[in-house]
Amino acid sequence: MPRSWGGFDLPAKQERIAVLDKESSAPGFWDDNRSAQKKLKEVAGLRDEVDAWREVEQGAQSLKELAEMAIEESDDSIEASLHEDLKQLQEKFGRLEFALQLSGEYDERSALIALKQGAGGVEAQDWAQMLMRMYMRWAEKRGYDATVVDSTPGDEAGIKSATIKIDGRYAYGYLRSERGTHRLVRQSPFNADHQRHTSFALVEVLPEADEMEDVKIDPDDLRIDVFRASGHGGQSVQKNSSAVRLTHLPSGLVVSVQNERSQGQNKEIAMGILQSRLMDLELQRRAEETAKIKGEHVSPEWGSQVRSYVLHPYHMVKDHRSGYETSDTDGVLDGDIQPLLEAYLLSAAGQ
Repeated sequence: MPRSWGGFDLPAKQERIAVLDKESSAPGFWDDNRSAQKKLKEVAGLRDEVDAWREVEQGAQSLKELAEMAIEESDDSIEASLHEDLKQLQEKFGRLEFALQLSGEYDERSALIALKQGAGGVEAQDWAQMLMRMYMRWAEKRGYDATVVDSTPGDEAGIKSATIKIDGRYAYGYLRSERGTHRLVRQSPFNADHQRHTSFALVEVLPEADEMEDVKIDPDDLRIDVFRASGHGGQSVQKNSSAVRLTHLPSGLVVSVQNERSQGQNKEIAMGILQSRLMDLELQRRAEETAKIKGEHVSPEWGSQVRSYVLHPYHMVKDHRSGYETSDTDGVLDGDIQPLLEAYLLSAAGQ
C-alpha cells in the first residue's frame, strides 16, 4: 500500500499501533485501569482502520489480476461480475476516504445526544421519540452501541426529553451535524380529524468527555440533590431517592438522571453528561473567539431549524444547510441518515 492512499497514512497508523502494543505489554499497564482501557480501545480502532484499507488494497489487486487474466484469454464471461465487484470496491473505498474528513479534535469520540420536545405539545413529544428511535436505528446499522441513559416520558405519548449515548469510533464526528431544531409536518395521529400539524424537537450533540484529560470539576462547585424517580403523571416508581440532580454552580448547568435504580450509577452517568456539557461550552467559546478574530458571523445552531421532515401532503426530508433532499422519509426515520450526515459534512468543508 502507498504511504498515503486517499489521505490514509499507513506508516503513521502502524507506528502508533506498535507504540500502544509496547505500552500494553509493559509492567504496570493495568495499574491505571481507565488509562489502560482507553489505550486498548484506541489500538482496536486503529487495527480496524488498517484492516479495512488493506482489504480494499487486496480487493483491488485481485480484481486487477482477474481482469488481466480475462483479457489474456479473451474471456468475457466474467465481465459483468468484475463490474459489480469493482462497484462494491469503489463504494467501500469511498466510505473509507470520506471517514478521513472526520479529523476534528473530538470527531473520533463517542457521542451523547440530548433530545427535548419543542413547540407542539403531545405531537412534539411523539416527534422527539421518533427522532430518538431514528438515531438508535442509525447506530445499530453502523454497529455502534446505543443506550438510553436518561429519559422523561411524555404526558400521553412519546418523551419530553431523553439523553442517549452512541458508543463507537467517529460517532461524534458524524452526528455533530444533527445539532439544532428538527421540524416535522404530518397528519396528526392524535386527533380524530387527522389535521395537518407541525411539531418541533431540539437536538443537542456532545462529544463524550474524557474525565482524565478534558474536564476537572471541583467538588465545591457542585450541588447534589437526590429525589425519587418518577414515571407517567409523576407516579413514584421507587421508594428510595435514587434519582440525582447535579448543579454546576459556576456555569449554572443542571443535569438530572433517574434511569438507573442505584443512586451511585445515576450520579456517575450525570457526572459524565455534565463533563460533556462543560466541554461543549468550551468548544463554543473557542469557536466564537476564532470567529471574532476572522471577522466572521457564526449563527447559533441551537434553536435554528436545520432539517424538515414532511410526511403530508408529500414526502420529503430536506437539510436546510446542505440542501440535500430525499423522498425516502420511511428510510430516514428508520435510521438511514448517513447520506444526510455526509452531505452536511461535505458542505461544511466547502466541497
